[in-house]
Amino acid sequence: MPLVNPLDASHDLETKELATFFNETLGFCPNSVLTMQHRPAISKAFINLNKAVMANEGRVTAALKRMIAWVSSNAAGCRYCQAHAIRAAERYGANEAQLNHIWEYKTHPAFSEAERAALDFSLAASVVPNAVDKKIKDTLYTYWDEGEIVEMLGVISLFGYLNRWNDSMGTTLETPAIDSGDQFLGKHGFEVGKHNGTKY
Repeated sequence: MPLVNPLDASHDLETKELATFFNETLGFCPNSVLTMQHRPAISKAFINLNKAVMANEGRVTAALKRMIAWVSSNAAGCRYCQAHAIRAAERYGANEAQLNHIWEYKTHPAFSEAERAALDFSLAASVVPNAVDKKIKDTLYTYWDEGEIVEMLGVISLFGYLNRWNDSMGTTLETPAIDSGDQFLGKHGFEVGKHNGTKY
């Protein structure tokens, strides 16, 4: 079982209403949110932050934001968030070649140079110690403006929170997310690991 059990979706009605956002992004309410509602102020603040971060106000597409989230989660090693990010990328229109070759984004022709710059930024910002440097900055500014860079770092930072939450919590991975993880990441060793609902 996870460290803390998720509560029923009807536990906090304000959270439940806000969480309809995830029916679009994932097709279900994540167990992470159901667990956060042990303290509803946290679940509500998280959902509102998620909605703000994922809003598209520039050229950073919804699909690219989810691929940024995947790179960040892969760097952190969080299987729960990797599966969610790749599922959401699929649902938001990432093409099949990108989904199947996300591990090879640096060289695969399915990714543009602008996308590579964004994904390199995600990787550099997600490792410890942080690796964002002048080269990363200069490459980002070749393709993206300041507002778009803020959007990207919003995604990276949001998933920094989620990676720590879900790996520490051992949040049980939902079946649709497992299916997406197996489909697109399985050939690279994706496994549910501690998120299978039985480890703790």
